Amino acid sequence: MTEQATVDAGSSGSRERGRFRSLLSGAAGHNLGLVAALLLLCVVGAVTGGDRFMNIGNLVTILSLASVFGVLAVGMTFVITSGGIDLSVGSVMGLATVWATTWATQNMAENSHWIVIVFTALVVGTAAGLINGVIIAYGKVVPFIATLAMLAGARGLAELISGRQTQRVENAAFIEFFRLEPLGVPILVWIFAVVAVAGWFLLNRTTFGRRTVAIGGNAEAARLAGIKVRRHMVYIYGLAGLAAGIAGVMMLARTTAGTSTHGMLYELEAIAMVVVGGTLLAGGRGTIMGTVIGVLIFTLLTNIFTLNNMSSSAQLVAKGAIIVVAVLLQQRFAGRSRST
Repeated sequence: MTEQATVDAGSSGSRERGRFRSLLSGAAGHNLGLVAALLLLCVVGAVTGGDRFMNIGNLVTILSLASVFGVLAVGMTFVITSGGIDLSVGSVMGLATVWATTWATQNMAENSHWIVIVFTALVVGTAAGLINGVIIAYGKVVPFIATLAMLAGARGLAELISGRQTQRVENAAFIEFFRLEPLGVPILVWIFAVVAVAGWFLLNRTTFGRRTVAIGGNAEAARLAGIKVRRHMVYIYGLAGLAAGIAGVMMLARTTAGTSTHGMLYELEAIAMVVVGGTLLAGGRGTIMGTVIGVLIFTLLTNIFTLNNMSSSAQLVAKGAIIVVAVLLQQRFAGRSRST
């Protein structure tokens, strides 16, 4: 009887250890690791940057910058989870800022309401995303090539519209609204928070999110299960374009100017943040929570580098190394989960 109890206790302990290891190797364990890395970076920043890092103004700057990247990264999370990629979001964001600050748009805003500027940016971003989706889903063009073409096309169109000149936001009400700080927090941070919560709910609590994950895991199986894969892909890229439009509005709020250079290489930053956050580059698994932490890690890292006068070249090398390590860890965990 005693031996049987010992065996049962041993098997029970073994199951508990198995559950614990499974938890740590899953999304929860990955998020815990990201939180630990974020806290470590905060310690490093406090030690190396001192009062300059811990200054409230610096922390607000970090959050404001993270907000713009974060909105792009939330949209990118859906694209990568579906097994795709979008190299055009930075250029689309730049195009949205230019189109929203043309004389015609601002004149309409002056005669009606500043919301016209916001609406224009959102429409431009969403339209560009939908075009990407149609080309990929119905034209059967590889996402890398289709969005690379949009990257070049959107940037070129922005230069043509603006004449390569910076266009100032003239609407005082627009500028005044986006300078508000409800509860002492910049409104850009609130926008990012709302987008992140909405993205989390959409990915984890709706049919749209489940279909996105299913398509990323196996598009053919998803099609056989009754999911309209091509139509859903159009929606996903439209969502990424909408996120780029929102980010464009936020960039206008930060800089009070629209220019074709806005968003340069932002797509690479967004992809890196999503991958570091734990979304599988091969598709089939995505995490908005991980993406948010990944955004904060990259923005915090950039701030620490800047405070310590590290050159931009060295910063790129460090970020590249982080991306490689993140992808290698993803492959290792993915292989382990397939073998169990």
